[in-house]
Formats: sequence, structure tokens, C-alpha cells
Amino acid sequence: MENLLSSKKNKPHAITIQVMKMSALLDEIKQSMKDAMKAKDKMRLSTIRLLLAQVKQVEVDQRIELTDTDVLAILDKMIKQRRDSFSQYKDAGRDDLAEVEQNEIEVLQTFMPQALSDDEIDQMIAAAIAESGAESMRDMGKIMAILKPEMQGRADMGAVSGLVKSRLNG
Repeated sequence: MENLLSSKKNKPHAITIQVMKMSALLDEIKQSMKDAMKAKDKMRLSTIRLLLAQVKQVEVDQRIELTDTDVLAILDKMIKQRRDSFSQYKDAGRDDLAEVEQNEIEVLQTFMPQALSDDEIDQMIAAAIAESGAESMRDMGKIMAILKPEMQGRADMGAVSGLVKSRLNG
């Protein structure tokens, strides 16, 4: 009798199982949505649904599973958009719409990590400059590439960029 395992027809196929690593932050957001549903908090629920819709849109467009960093980038962008809308509504005298935007900002900020202090930002900038060996403005991209993953969602990157420029120029 022929060895069945050695024949090509009966070779076992390697089965690979890809485990999708879901974002812990996304899990927290989904749990908050359930809590808002149970509490019948319509404003919080609608804001969380907007966030999840934006996350889903990015996942579909880019065909990827988002990490916590990706979700933080989306949160940061949504907060920035709402701050712009808030200031425009305030300038136009539409306090009712400005209040809605402010409430959405507060809900979105609950998912953001704790902000860095000025001292922590200064220390991180100094460490990034030392790590990259930056000496002039030409090296700013290297420094920002080091800082962005560490500071995303925890500091205003525009302000950080200004601090880096002042350090490199002076």
C-alpha cells in the first residue's frame, strides 16, 4: 500500500488564521455607544455614531483595520473641525449651533488621551532634536516624524511645530 501522506493529492494544506487585532480605543467607543443607548443620552449617542461612521468610512476607503493611532488621528481631525465650526457659529451669532458643536467636542475629547504638559512637550522636543542630530530647519521633518507618533492626540501638532521651529532657529 502506498503511503497516502506522501502523495500530492492528500497533502495536508497549511491553514493560516489571521487574527484581527481590534483597536482597544474602538472597543471603548463602541461600549460608550451602548452605554449612551441605555442611558437614552441622544446627544452623546449621535456624536459617537458620527465618530464610528467616520472610522468605518476610513476603514472602507483604505481597506484596513484601524489601530488606536489611526482612531486618534480621526478623533483629532473631528475635534479640530468642530472647533472651527464653533468659532464660525459664535462669530455669526448662532449660539444654539455653537452649543451643539461644543457638546460634540466635549464628547469626542472623552476618548482622547490626557494632554501633555508644556514641560513634557519641551522634554520630548529636546529628546527628538538630540536623537535626530538636527541642526537647522532642513532637519525639521526628521524631528516631526519622531514626535508625531508620540504626541498624536495629546498635543496640538501646529503648536509643537512652532516650538520646534523656534528651537531650530534660535
